[in-house]
Amino acid sequence: MLDSSPTSAGEPIDVPLDRRPRHIAVIMDGNGRWARRQGLPRIEGHRRGVSSVRRCVEECSRLAIEQLTLYCLSSENWKRPQRELDFLMHLLEQYMIEERSTILEQNVRVAIIGRRTGIPERVLREIDKTVQMSAGNAGLRLCLAINYGGRGELTGAVRQIAREVEQGKLSPEDITEEVISAHLDTAGMPDPDLLIRTAGEMRVSNFLLWQISYAEIWVTHRCWPDFDEAQLHAAIRDFASRDRRFGAIPEEN
Repeated sequence: MLDSSPTSAGEPIDVPLDRRPRHIAVIMDGNGRWARRQGLPRIEGHRRGVSSVRRCVEECSRLAIEQLTLYCLSSENWKRPQRELDFLMHLLEQYMIEERSTILEQNVRVAIIGRRTGIPERVLREIDKTVQMSAGNAGLRLCLAINYGGRGELTGAVRQIAREVEQGKLSPEDITEEVISAHLDTAGMPDPDLLIRTAGEMRVSNFLLWQISYAEIWVTHRCWPDFDEAQLHAAIRDFASRDRRFGAIPEEN
């Protein structure tokens, strides 16, 4: 569904806990477009986008959402100008340092999916530190997709399964959907129930291709820097209103 109607910030959520999505995934799009409309350089859009990350994490935690997965950097984003990539790495490092105390206070557990290749060592150190320090937390799982691509993830899983077949650990008949899921970056995580995309784009951009098979999709015209708690509430309300049949036909009364 494409949402274009404004909502009021701070509007209380009125969706029962059992009707809320267990796992929300977000394609955070539109930082550059937001900056251009403001007459600012692209990097300022990324800087402003960090505030939206903070708001979304805090609100998902407050609403008892089990997992929030954010598409931070795709494997295709390395094609961007080096100055922009350097700034994105700086923002990631800064986020890990500055938000660490809040993450721990709010009982948030940080997880990372994607490839470590290409990410500076100083950034990896801060990521690893935050992941390790928050590992015992029992609240919201904040999963950051960094240098991530769905096709690459699936290719890696197929390769690992093929090795296990070659080693005699698996037979072809043993390969089920559950086995494939267990070899993905998201092993042990629930599949997303709700996929949110900002900036009005109607595509999934190589994000969690296996995992979003049954996810409800909600798109807003707002760019990511303008995504706030009210937009999150609107997405959750729309999710709660949908009839999720997973291919079944409801029984007639």
